[in-house]
Amino acid sequence: MPRRSPRRLKPAEPAGPIGALSTLLISTCPGRPVCTAVHTYLFIDGLDLVARSDSGMAGLDPRRLLRPGGPLHPADMPREARLAAQVGPDPGPDGLTVRIRLRGGTVIWSGLMYPGPDGGLVEEVRFRLDQYMGEVQRAYAALADRP
Repeated sequence: MPRRSPRRLKPAEPAGPIGALSTLLISTCPGRPVCTAVHTYLFIDGLDLVARSDSGMAGLDPRRLLRPGGPLHPADMPREARLAAQVGPDPGPDGLTVRIRLRGGTVIWSGLMYPGPDGGLVEEVRFRLDQYMGEVQRAYAALADRP
């Protein structure tokens, strides 16, 4: 199944320079028959973070990532969050891990390495705390609405 943003996003400010704010959109794959398992799509400024980082990976189970207090929730202390793992007949130990920290009203993801819209390397993104938490909570609530 092709990975694409379910809706077009415009960043709050242009992505790129430190201090620019990005927009997070979370979507989930429903699992069978579309895919072998339920997994999370993480779109940053409309780009699929997992696919752009490594097309051999899939996002982890959304119930694990999005639950209250889960890996995507920022905390006062910076922490490492595993967002994706290798898929296929021989899943390897490799995965996509980012460092998530909260600084004032900004959530910062660092340790990234994927091509941005202009082809340049994206190593860090910043989100407004209210937009970020609103999207995590919206996506988690959408899971509860599924049969």
